Amino acid sequence: MNEKDQEILYPTKQIGKEMTADFKENLAAMKEILAPDISYDIVYRVIQIGGRDACLFFVDGFCKDELMQKILQYFIGLKPEDIPADAHGMSKAFLPTVEADLGKTWDEIIVALLSGQTVLIVDGFDKCLLIDSRTYPARSVSEPEKEKALRGSKDGFVETIVFNTALVRRRIRSPKLRMEMMRAGESSKTDIAVCYMDDRVDRKLLCQVKTRIQNIHIDALTMNQESLAECLYQGKWFNPFPKFKYTERPDTAAAHILEGNIIIFVDNSPSAMILPVSIFDMTEEADDYYFPPITGTYLRFSRTIIGIITYLLTPTFLLLTMYPEWLPEWLSFIAIADDVNVPVILQFLILELSLDGLKLAAVNTPNMLSTPLSVTAGIVLGEFAVKSGWFNSEVMLYMAFVAIANYTQSNYELGYALKFMRIITLILTGIAGVWGYAAGILLFIISIASNRTITGRSYINPFGPGGMGTLWKRFIRVRQEAAGK
Repeated sequence: MNEKDQEILYPTKQIGKEMTADFKENLAAMKEILAPDISYDIVYRVIQIGGRDACLFFVDGFCKDELMQKILQYFIGLKPEDIPADAHGMSKAFLPTVEADLGKTWDEIIVALLSGQTVLIVDGFDKCLLIDSRTYPARSVSEPEKEKALRGSKDGFVETIVFNTALVRRRIRSPKLRMEMMRAGESSKTDIAVCYMDDRVDRKLLCQVKTRIQNIHIDALTMNQESLAECLYQGKWFNPFPKFKYTERPDTAAAHILEGNIIIFVDNSPSAMILPVSIFDMTEEADDYYFPPITGTYLRFSRTIIGIITYLLTPTFLLLTMYPEWLPEWLSFIAIADDVNVPVILQFLILELSLDGLKLAAVNTPNMLSTPLSVTAGIVLGEFAVKSGWFNSEVMLYMAFVAIANYTQSNYELGYALKFMRIITLILTGIAGVWGYAAGILLFIISIASNRTITGRSYINPFGPGGMGTLWKRFIRVRQEAAGK
């Protein structure tokens, strides 16, 4: 942190300074930096430890009251002859807690305090004691709403980074599992955990990721992982296909770590960021591996085929309405039978926007009203929209299929990428007919092929050099072989 940034964060005379052995000077410095008389949640208490003046600083709501009460009882019982000469001796012999550290500079002390640790300043010590007695407000570990488990573990990540790393550590009991803690954000000081297997990770990628995190100069990671992702990846923004994969399932994160990938946790975010990824990683789900190989293969194929259909269905129907002579006799029933009052392409574009409107309305609708409003929107709006002449029934049918089938993809970013490419193909088809249709598909392929991950690796990596040997594993769920076979 440079001096200018420090002046913004700590507008005091204590910037870059260290503690002294003078208790009154240290207490005054803490009050100057934290302003406990203004901030109600910054609590301090002056006590006596072995005849010496001491002061405890902590953030209300981040402290375990039972533990602090026991520590206070222990300190009050100390005699003057029991107190060692320095803080190091105090932490070794007279600090009844497992997690403790020493702080010297005001920068590290303030960051530790605002992270939830308790700061103990003792007269005559030029270092303070950092007692890790924190507890964060957190919800219980429960099944993720988005990534429902058909079979397997029902636990999911929460907003507390310590809980999330513990869920992964529980599944990988290997000394090779590394979890490095880093920080980003000049004001927020957001904790970031980088998790990987020491003997399987790509060292070049790991060094690249850590360097980029260290070089992040931003005031705060306001949107948690999305803010971090935008800082890590500075490539072309107009390619809609995601560069990262997110998961709220610990088993999925653990599986990717064991495959040599890197998992990044950001504090206050209930999901893990996986990198690097390819288009094949985006279409995989943990449920593929909780069923027998043939069932997992079927689920994977179904998800992929349905994803392609959601992209091609409406542009293909639009093309066939423009060239009805291309319809064979046995498919003549799919042609629009009623009068077309509004151009078909305009109908599709209006419905694409309307579906997003219904999604936003569902998110902001109270739970007690979500079901009746959904029924009202589905029946009333759908039926009367057709009767009024605005939409044809065939158009409503195909858009309803697209809207439902889009939820077969657990990845939000991939779903919207398919949506954007579908709209572009619709517009090109409406303008140039079959040539526009072909141009839209070509643009779709180019967007996938030209997309790059954070390492610069191709988005379709198994198709690249050296990747054809593992390509078949991306399409077929193979059985795990026992060790030694």
